[in-house]
Amino acid sequence: MNCRSEVLEITVETRQVEEAMLALLHTILLHRSTGKFHYKKEGTYSIGTVGTQDIDCDFIDFTFVRVSSEELDRVIRKAVCEFKDALNNTGSDGMGQISLEFYQKKKSRWPFSDECIPWEVWSIKVNVVNLANEQERQICREKVGEKLGEKVINVVEVINRHEYLPKMPTQSEVDNVFDTSLKDVQPYLYKITYQITDSLGTSVSTTMRRLIKDTLAL
Repeated sequence: MNCRSEVLEITVETRQVEEAMLALLHTILLHRSTGKFHYKKEGTYSIGTVGTQDIDCDFIDFTFVRVSSEELDRVIRKAVCEFKDALNNTGSDGMGQISLEFYQKKKSRWPFSDECIPWEVWSIKVNVVNLANEQERQICREKVGEKLGEKVINVVEVINRHEYLPKMPTQSEVDNVFDTSLKDVQPYLYKITYQITDSLGTSVSTTMRRLIKDTLAL
């Protein structure tokens, strides 16, 4: 099985990291989740509904849609907060990458553990810049909102390509494909990881500041 790999990149100021990551991760998971499976007998099942919720960002001019599941939001938010704290510990400008990997399990014979086979990985590269004043922050608020809108459209276009998805499992195999631990939604099995780079390339930092300066000059 070939694993699909998609890369998104965005530049934000420090206080926008959490909201930008939540917007992108929740957008992906919205399209990679189903309602809960209700099995009547082996091979026969119904699928529950998935509610959605509009979320307005505080530091970005942007509203995103997520699955209406507090449990899923807590899991995603915890991972994002750990990533944000790690970025903050680098000091000033910094960069990192948070990845959302979807996988399925392949049962192995005892005493070996199950094999986890990835089928899709989303990597979000984040460049963090520090801005000088509130005027710059307001411009960044608008520009990041525009960029996030572009990224969300990109995510939807990729997901609509109708490429490989794990086949719908039987009742005995559902835990090999879906995360069934949540009571109100059933995402495909996934894991979130991140890595941090200590310093941001000057070209990225300069580009963002030039963009802000050009906007101020209009």
